[in-house]
Amino acid sequence: MVPDLKTESKTITIGDLADFEKLFKANYSQLCSYAHLFLNDRDAAEDVVQDVFFKLWKNRDELSVNTTLKSYLFRAVRNGCMNVIEHTSVRDAYKVVNEEDIKYSEAKEIDEAVVSELEQRIRETIDLLPAERRKIFMMSRFDGLKYREIADKLGTSVKTVENQMYQALKFLREQLVDYLPLILMIFTGLFRDE
Repeated sequence: MVPDLKTESKTITIGDLADFEKLFKANYSQLCSYAHLFLNDRDAAEDVVQDVFFKLWKNRDELSVNTTLKSYLFRAVRNGCMNVIEHTSVRDAYKVVNEEDIKYSEAKEIDEAVVSELEQRIRETIDLLPAERRKIFMMSRFDGLKYREIADKLGTSVKTVENQMYQALKFLREQLVDYLPLILMIFTGLFRDE
């Protein structure tokens, strides 16, 4: 005998497997349609309904409800759908965060490699400068000294320092022309004229 879905009951009683199968066949498609309204996915809807019936069978001896069997099944399907939606949202959010982390890590590795190569190329190019010009360039750009301070330290005129810096910057621009857009993005201010 199939349990009546409209009968009020405090305890669900399913006599045997045959009764359970009748209950399942009588309500499966309606519950799947209901689950599909929430999930918009036939396979996921069927999974939820099957899970509800599995739990109903598994817990049939100790299951107690305060409503009709029909209300119980529909509520259980709705709750199952909400769990799927929540799980999907969490999974999708994690996936987005994980993809962003991966992209950031990959971009950072590429950036670090490019910056390292660029720094090496800049050092090599600076080493090609004549000794006095290289010294003036390093004092200006790496030590942060003003032209007047460099001139005073080297016992030369500000005009000589300006000329040497002009020649150094011109040489570096020519040698690093392929790297210039990248240099300007990464080392803003390194090649600024005073």
